[in-house]
Amino acid sequence: MAEKKLNGTVIVTYRCNARCSMCNRYKAPSKPEEEISIETIKKLPKMYFTNITGGEPFIRTDIKDIVRELYKKSDRIVISTNGFFTDRIVDLCKEFPQIGIRISIEGLENTNNEIRGLENGYQRGYQTLKTLREMGMKDVGFGMTVQDKNAPDLVPLYKLSDEMGMEFATASLHNSFYFVEAKNIIKDRPMVAQNFENLVNELLASKSPKKWFRAYFNHGLINYIYGQKRLLPCDMSFDTFFIDPYGDVMPCNGTKDKEVMGNLNEQSWDELWSSPEAEAVRKKVRCCDRDCWMIGSVSPAMHKYIWVPMWWVIRHKAKFWTKKKYSMYENKIVRDFRDGKVSKEELDKCSTCDMCATVNNGLSAASMEQLKDKTGEEIVDADIAAQMNN
Repeated sequence: MAEKKLNGTVIVTYRCNARCSMCNRYKAPSKPEEEISIETIKKLPKMYFTNITGGEPFIRTDIKDIVRELYKKSDRIVISTNGFFTDRIVDLCKEFPQIGIRISIEGLENTNNEIRGLENGYQRGYQTLKTLREMGMKDVGFGMTVQDKNAPDLVPLYKLSDEMGMEFATASLHNSFYFVEAKNIIKDRPMVAQNFENLVNELLASKSPKKWFRAYFNHGLINYIYGQKRLLPCDMSFDTFFIDPYGDVMPCNGTKDKEVMGNLNEQSWDELWSSPEAEAVRKKVRCCDRDCWMIGSVSPAMHKYIWVPMWWVIRHKAKFWTKKKYSMYENKIVRDFRDGKVSKEELDKCSTCDMCATVNNGLSAASMEQLKDKTGEEIVDADIAAQMNN
């Protein structure tokens, strides 16, 4: 019998140089000496897909060693980055031209720079992507977290990525220990949903089957921002996992507090994956009411339950042939809100936003200790300055 491969996300660091308005991870960095080692990475299982993320993964000066090791285990690797460390990204891609790179760009120039808090961040990210395309890199693209402030830029940014022949990944606001945030919420749902509707129709109008299925994913984002149940089951912790900088294996990055299945620094993979702690987390996942709709959990579900998105695509492509486009009002909850059958306050209660929550940032005791004398921003800025001097 063929060995079962998993879907994995490796959070190599919690250090981040961006100052994103929807994510406070930059305020809660990990200590470099505690971050996941090559020896621990060697203990990971076989994977059909691996996402390397952070924090900002290219803050790690040994990122090439990490990728070399993961390529022995994974069929495909995609790195999520803010694109700031252009030279490191280009250098890595020269050695691994088959790798995927997703640079987070939160809208057109002014919008992006305001949201991400990186000086000249848009131009840095855009130029990095352009350089990678000129090198012949195929699997590169934008990643955008849609919110009230940048929703009007959604379709313009998609069109820019399309013109450049790039991938275009979307998400919406989430709250969890991973983002060190509990107050993210969409305020003007109809406006944001309208922009998602426009994107869905752009994707359905394309000639790419891959984009048709992305249209389904964005349809699900409308459902999510209205606080509704997931369109597909969540199987995180069953065939998908996250591992954080401390070696803790978790079901995902969407839980309110950090849920730990085991620690790979201290255990073998088989021991960890079949442990009582892992089973306890799986029981929690089966009862989870977060209803997240992030690509890390949705992509595996779309493959596993392929008939659901496939039937949706077939029906909506058929509509296009009759000149009828997708409408966000196909979602009953969107109609109910329009018709006054449900209030904004009721929808707000359905969201993951919790104005009274105390956020657990998932840091180790040592990482917390360093924050007594300095802010996370000061720690990371000094770290990067030292790297640049070296």
